[in-house]
Amino acid sequence: MEIKTQTIKDCFAVKITAHEDDKQVGRLYLYMLKNDLHKEPFGFLEDVFVAEEYRKQGIGTELVKTAIEEAKRQGCYKLICTSREASEKIHAFYKRLGFKKWGFEFRMDLK
Repeated sequence: MEIKTQTIKDCFAVKITAHEDDKQVGRLYLYMLKNDLHKEPFGFLEDVFVAEEYRKQGIGTELVKTAIEEAKRQGCYKLICTSREASEKIHAFYKRLGFKKWGFEFRMDLK
């Protein structure tokens, strides 16, 4: 058996930030990824964060809504996000925005 690697150059990311008084108070990363199973890319949300003193003001909602619109604009056929099992408030947040619980996340920390 031979294993080969190939760099896929069609993948890219967008950092979306929220600012108050010239200070960044929230952010997320939207990655657009491709594979051979679909012509269209899929989106992956990572590192969604709002500073604690700015939470419960709709900033996270606006960040994620902006990411959803960007994923649509980029032609993504789906958008994925993850959270820890114990983060029930975050799960409810994503469900309010239209995400569905779909499966399990498996993780291996490499560092």
